Amino acid sequence: MTAKVKTVCIIGTGLIGGSLALALKQSGFCQRVVGAGRTEATLKKAIELNVIDHYETDFSLAVNDADIVVVAVPLSAMKNVFEQIAPALSSTAVVTDAGSAKQTVIKDAESAFGKDFNRFVAGHPISGTEKSGVTAAFTGLYENRKVILTPTDKVDSGAVELIADMWRAAGAEVETMSAEHHDMVLAGTSHLPHILAFGLVDCLNNLDEVDEVFRFAAGGFRDFTRIASSDPVMWRDICLSNRKDILDMMNKYQDQLQTISSALENNDGEALIEIFARAKQARDQFNNQ
Repeated sequence: MTAKVKTVCIIGTGLIGGSLALALKQSGFCQRVVGAGRTEATLKKAIELNVIDHYETDFSLAVNDADIVVVAVPLSAMKNVFEQIAPALSSTAVVTDAGSAKQTVIKDAESAFGKDFNRFVAGHPISGTEKSGVTAAFTGLYENRKVILTPTDKVDSGAVELIADMWRAAGAEVETMSAEHHDMVLAGTSHLPHILAFGLVDCLNNLDEVDEVFRFAAGGFRDFTRIASSDPVMWRDICLSNRKDILDMMNKYQDQLQTISSALENNDGEALIEIFARAKQARDQFNNQ
């Protein structure tokens, strides 16, 4: 394809940022990808792996000529990055992010860029693996995966379409919704499952028989707890950034666990089979979509 833009700057060249860089380079969406980060050794590795074309450790230099800036850093670092790049952005540069919670990111962007800035398009690619770092990046991470954009009403429609085009070039399907709705949905479908996986592994790890428990762990345990190998710092940030919606979802889940506990205490097999059958039907329908 003919390049849509000249330069995309990606701040944070780990799994998410690095995979986007590879996909954009392969698709020809841009003429070059500039990577930025604090660790020069990581950026040099990204050059070696042909993930990026150029790198800068000074964020203001990195974004200087960029048409699109993608901030793919932990949520706790977003505001600081936004503040560093704000004075150096060109008058037409469009900024987006890849954070898993959107309301806090939008607040951070408004604080750094000003409430009148209309070229920040909040976004979240619904994809990833339990691995992290630039060596985990691969071109097909976003193929046929969803990316959710949550622009506010003031955001320029052309900026939204440009970011949508970028993600489509990476192979993704793009949807748009409010930040509030995004955070509620992701609290249930992504954030709570990660908390449950972390919690279960930590619970079992505290048992006296931990070695034997893990020794005989079967496929179900491995499947359910795979995501407990995810980056703890990233998930701490996500939990704190979306804590209200996560707590609401945790309360709902605790109510469900109490229902199951009551069924077990009462030796109520009918109640158990009703819950399990309902869950199986819902999971099967989702799996066939």
